[in-house]
Parts: sequence; C-alpha cells; structure tokens
Amino acid sequence: MTLTEQILDQLPGGVLAQLRRVDTLWKSLKENTAPIPNVVKENPTPLGEVDFDVVICGGTLGILIAAALAKKGWRVALVERGILRGRDQEWNISRKELETFVELGLLSEAELEQAIATEYNPARIGFFGGKDLWVENVLNIGVDPVYLLETLKTKFLEAGGKLFEKTPFQNAVIHPDGISIEFQQNPQLPNCKTRLLIDAMGHFSPIVQQARAGAKPDGVCLVVGTCATGFPKNDTGDLLYSFTPLQNQCQYFWEAFPARDGRTTYLFTYMDANPQRFSLEAFFEDYLRLLPQYQQVELEQLQFKRALFGFFPTFRESPLRMPWNRILPIGDSSGSQSPLSFGGFGAMVRHLKRLSNGVHEALQSDQLSQNALKLLQPYQPSIAVTWMFQRSMSAGINQQIAPNQINELLTGVFKEMEQLGEDVLKPFLQDVVQFAALSQTLFKTSLSQPGLVLKIIPQVGLLPLLDWMVHYVNLGAYSALYPMGKAIEPWMKNLPPIGQYYYHRWVEAWQYGSGGDYSIL
Repeated sequence: MTLTEQILDQLPGGVLAQLRRVDTLWKSLKENTAPIPNVVKENPTPLGEVDFDVVICGGTLGILIAAALAKKGWRVALVERGILRGRDQEWNISRKELETFVELGLLSEAELEQAIATEYNPARIGFFGGKDLWVENVLNIGVDPVYLLETLKTKFLEAGGKLFEKTPFQNAVIHPDGISIEFQQNPQLPNCKTRLLIDAMGHFSPIVQQARAGAKPDGVCLVVGTCATGFPKNDTGDLLYSFTPLQNQCQYFWEAFPARDGRTTYLFTYMDANPQRFSLEAFFEDYLRLLPQYQQVELEQLQFKRALFGFFPTFRESPLRMPWNRILPIGDSSGSQSPLSFGGFGAMVRHLKRLSNGVHEALQSDQLSQNALKLLQPYQPSIAVTWMFQRSMSAGINQQIAPNQINELLTGVFKEMEQLGEDVLKPFLQDVVQFAALSQTLFKTSLSQPGLVLKIIPQVGLLPLLDWMVHYVNLGAYSALYPMGKAIEPWMKNLPPIGQYYYHRWVEAWQYGSGGDYSIL
C-alpha cells in the first residue's frame, strides 16, 4: 500500500476515490480524449418576455456577483448543481482586497471581520540554494468560505434574488432577444428565459469546453495538499518556497498557512499537458514523501483532517471570448487569472467591482452582443506577460536544463525585487504586474546576473520570447493610456448610456490591464 493510500483511506468521504476520479479527468485532458459538449445553440426566432435579467450558473463564485447585481435591483437567478455551501478549507487573500465587499455594500465591517478565520504574519519566499526573504500582509488572511457564502446568500435572497440548488445546467438556446435555458432534475426550474447568462461553472464548464472547441491548455498547474495537526508551532507561512532541484522534469513549489484547525500545506508545479506527465496520485505520493523534510515533522506525528488536490488548465487565449451573444464567462470560466495562480477567488474578488458595474451598465444600455460583452473580459497585458514567468518556472518533458536553473533564476529575480522595495515585490506576489516595476526588475537582473537571463532564452524559446515582447510593450502602452482615459472623464459624463458603457470599459481595460487598479496602501 502506498503512502497516499494509507493516508487518504483514513479520511472520511471516499477521498481516495475522489482523487482517482480527478486523475481520470487529468488523463483525458493530457490525451485530449474528452468529448466536446454541444450545449449552446442559436435560434433566429424572438423569445419574447423573459423571466430574469440575469441567470448565473455556478454558485460558489457566482454568488459574489449575484449578490452585487441583485442589490442593484436586477432580477437575478443563481443556479447551482449541488448545495451552495463553502468548503471547509479557508481561501487565502490579502486584507485590502476584501474591502471590495464593504465598498459594494455586500458585507458590513463587522461581517467582514467575522468572515476572517485566520490571520498570520510574516510569509516566506525562498528557493533551494538561495536566501529566504520575508513579507507581511500578503495573502495572510484566511477567509471562512462557509460563513462568507452563507452571508452573501442571505443578502442575495433579501435583495429579491432567486436561488435554485440541485439544478445542473443542461443547455441554452440563444435568441435575438434572450436566452432559453434548460436544467436537469429540478421541477421548480425545468427551464427559464433570461436576457443574459453568466457562466461561473469553472474551468470545466460545458459552455467553456464548447467555446474552446477541444483546444489543449497551454499550461497546467497541479496542486496537492492537506490540512493537519501535529506540526511544531509555527505562526508564519510560505508563499513560494522550494527546497529541491528539478524532479520528474518539474520544479516543485510549496505553500503553507496556519489554519483554524491545523496547518495547511500545498505542493504545486507548472507543466504542459503532455501525455507523459505524471498523475495526481503520483504527485500526492511525492508530497507525502517530501512533507517531513519540508516541515521538520514525521508523518506519524500528524493527524490529517482533509486532503486537497486539483489541476488548473491555463490558455494563452484568455480571458476567453465567447463566440455567442448574451453569454458572459466570469471567474475560472473566463480564465481571467494569471497562469501563475490557481483557484479563482482572489481574481474574482479583484474584478468584482468592475464586473458588477459593467454588467449593470450592459443591462441598462442593452449592450449584450458578443462584441459588447467581450469588453467585460478584455485583453490584459498585465496577465499576458506572466506567461513568460510560467514558462521560466517549468521545463518541457524532454527539455535539458540544469537541475537548479529555475531556483537560481528565481533567487536572482526576487533578490532584485526585494532591493527595489515593497512597491515592486508586493504587487507581483498578488498576481499584479506593473510596467515600471517589471522594467526595473528586468533591468537590474540583466545587469547583475546576465548569465541567468541568457539561459532563459533557450528554456522558453525564441518565438514565445518575441510574443512576450509584444505584451510587454502593450503593458507600457496601457500604463500611459489609463491616466489619459481618466483625464477626459469630465467630458464623457454627458455621453448617452451606450457611449458611457464603451468609455468605461476601455478605461477599465487600461486600468486593470496595466495593474493600475492595485494600491499597496
């Protein structure tokens, strides 16, 4: 019996079987054998009167924007295939990002504080053979998903929203004036008609799979971990840490956080979807093998509470542009987070104000066409440039690079960012890339460690490097356009609603696409 079988067999709920089901999905993704759904169709006949302004499919992250839109007075239905309940494992985020909930009137200050389950400082960044550095107030807040979702659900219902649980999405037919949606299993909502369908069903949404037409992901992040008690007392965390060279053609990275009922540790790595890549179960075996060395504890001393595992596909064509009118993907469905991050809570919170205001204006001005809605998920060079970072932190299945090359590169880059100060370091750690900070880091790293920089070119490839240069230039352009767009705001206030919609979307694209929405204060 393997270590994975021994540990996971101890946990309730058939965790080992769940892991193997996810592994089956991972195998089908690598082999590109999953069937392409055909759940969205079009019909030129007008639909007539609709039941809702917005139907949101996918409740876990969908409840965030559902509550915001219901509060603005729209008729909103939230549809969840299971029961809308947060998981037991905390979501980690930075405190300033959580202020969005108060700004939108979704939580009071007291409710926000109650939603915070854990808080710790400081957090470590370190790589094998290098010096550790420490930061404070970055992803150091653990939010209780159970309390957060239950509170938002209450606010949503109080605002007139309709919640339908145990109601899996089945298909949608797009008409010129609305969408007809069919659901499974729930006699209370066998079908409905809406002006707009928001897809919050995640990476494996059937709508997203149809829109991507079977395209293999350009990158994948594999994650495994546990929450357990029995560790030595440790009130600090790890944001990005490695203590081994390249293994199995992957660089292994670790995260660790104090949790309410123990300590959470993750092992993650970046790779492509080559069929030769290892399984999640094999990765979990490596996690258990290396965990004692990582946390200075014997496995026998630990009492495991739960296991965590998954894989997160990422695509260069992100955010996803839907090929249909009246459908908007959000969260993981849209691929709006960078290829370095896994889990969409942080990205969803970062974009919540922008998205809720944008959808509100789209409904007001009836801008629900494919071209109008794609402005709500615009090209963001601040995300596009991170593809180079993902490539530099991974190796091809047959690529020959020095075993410690990735660690040496990251040690050098983070050393320069630390010297440049928090204004450079902290945004990057929160998935925000800004032109000035990136340019300073590249310049200093090139001067201080030219050998490391030169090694990146054969590792990532010349064509990806040239493609990255385009996004880098665009990042600079967006950084210049955003203040110009804000400067003309007084002259834009008299525009009609449609003009306002397009003006606001362009300014937001420049703002978020340049990292201009981020403030360290």
